[in-house]
Amino acid sequence: MDTETFEIRKGLAGVVVDYTAISKVNPDTNSLLYRGYPVQELAAKCNFEEVAYLLWHGELPTQKELEQFRAAERAGRTLNPSLKAVIDALPTTAHPMDVCRTAASVLGARHPLAEDSSPEANLTKAKDLFAAFPAVVAYDQRRRRGQAAVEPRDDLGYSANFLWMAFGEEPADEVVAAFDVSMTLYAEHSFNASTFTARVVTSTLSDLHSAVTAAIGALKGPLHGGANEAVMHTFDEIGIRSEESLEEAATRARAWMEDALAHKKKVMGFGHRVYKHGDSRVPTMKAALDKMIAHYGRPELLGLYNGLEQAMDEAKAIKPNLDYPAGPTYHLMGFDTQTFTPLFVASRITGWTAHIMEQVASNSLIRPLSEYNGPEQRSI
Repeated sequence: MDTETFEIRKGLAGVVVDYTAISKVNPDTNSLLYRGYPVQELAAKCNFEEVAYLLWHGELPTQKELEQFRAAERAGRTLNPSLKAVIDALPTTAHPMDVCRTAASVLGARHPLAEDSSPEANLTKAKDLFAAFPAVVAYDQRRRRGQAAVEPRDDLGYSANFLWMAFGEEPADEVVAAFDVSMTLYAEHSFNASTFTARVVTSTLSDLHSAVTAAIGALKGPLHGGANEAVMHTFDEIGIRSEESLEEAATRARAWMEDALAHKKKVMGFGHRVYKHGDSRVPTMKAALDKMIAHYGRPELLGLYNGLEQAMDEAKAIKPNLDYPAGPTYHLMGFDTQTFTPLFVASRITGWTAHIMEQVASNSLIRPLSEYNGPEQRSI
């Protein structure tokens, strides 16, 4: 019998598997950095198109580079009729993440550079996915509502056009700004489960769309994505009462949380495996939520938010993560709850594809070992 012993790290906790120049959490400032820039600064001073460019190229674009990038993105916004037909063939009982997963696969199968994994081809495919996915997410929500597709507009920026295709109305500037902030905050987060999945698939020398499709599958899991949806399910379980004051809503939310914790119920939207002092993205997203609450005149949502947060902090000293303010922000904008994680996909395509390209550039097959603990060799 092999007497060699191994240290098993369940979930690969604490295991450093590779280098990355794309993002990191700076423990000294508790800041998430994209290519060295604190994400809160990017959210305040840059639009999402600039952030996408930064993740792929390593530097923020010049004005000329940004104009060229925007022109290419706007040229790829229209939902391909063949993809629309595939989406229409999927039942509306399927989760929208199933639609995202299928759409990524179809886009890959139809792409003229499908089997080309050169740096130039992968960058082109990344940009094409970035441009196409808002139409996928927006159309899927509309078809579930029995509404016709809304064609994209090339006079609107990425976020404004996304909202236009989703709702068929030109959004207010405040709503566009809040949505854009959310896209920036969700874009990248180092070797999380879906990103690592994408890198594992890429390490086999599979294609970019296969890696993104696998990443979407990983993000569908409620322990990774889906927490923003779960937050709204919590709000719905407590009960959203538009006539209620902030204080009344907070009181009910505190009582709900105290009961949930007493019964050891898992409450999504709190805690994060990486951050020890609270998710550094939360203050920026919470500021965007506050603006949406003021814009739509919905103080009762702030009451629910505050009541749950305070009760969790007092009982467990656990802080919210990004999904906690993002969920009610998307709700206020009018998105269906089950569309929240597809919004995450549309944003994270940038981070996933940046990692795919980084993996290709310095590839080694990702193939960990396991320690066998089954029966010893035996005969039939």
